[in-house]
Amino acid sequence: MSIYGDYIKSVIRTVPDWPQPGVNFRDITPLLQNSSAFRKLIDSFVHRYQDLELDAIAAIDARGFIVGAPLAYELGCSFVPVRKKGKLPFKTISETYTLEYGEAEVELHSDAFREGDRILVVDDLIATGGTMLAAAKLITRSGGHVVETSTIVDLPDLGGADRIREAGFNVFAVCSFTEDE
Repeated sequence: MSIYGDYIKSVIRTVPDWPQPGVNFRDITPLLQNSSAFRKLIDSFVHRYQDLELDAIAAIDARGFIVGAPLAYELGCSFVPVRKKGKLPFKTISETYTLEYGEAEVELHSDAFREGDRILVVDDLIATGGTMLAAAKLITRSGGHVVETSTIVDLPDLGGADRIREAGFNVFAVCSFTEDE
């Protein structure tokens, strides 16, 4: 967890029973609207990764872009979007992953990375881990080396971070929420 983790967590709004009864939705909108909190969020990532000589930030569509773009700028590396299927205009490679009810797919331009590029994968939240794991596998298949997967929020009760670690990828979260918080 980040040194600002407790503060960041305090700014995230919990919306009970959304999008369905029994779900506590973790809304990062107040975090983005608060300029001081947003700076601390980006600084949390910058301080963690500034000495790792990353080649690129691979940010997951769409909320991962919010953190990924300023982080790439601050670290002086490239920004690569990992998009939902059908959103990229050039030759792509894709990875399918399982959702609670069905499947989804993420894509990456086939020329996004060079063999051995050091990549940080960024998204807003890890729940079941499917999207993050699909992105990490896709980057690995493309020749990139995933240094770490990172997120603003981890929901450890849903087991996603554990799934990602079991697949051999490191996980960092600025903060986490259990179901009873």
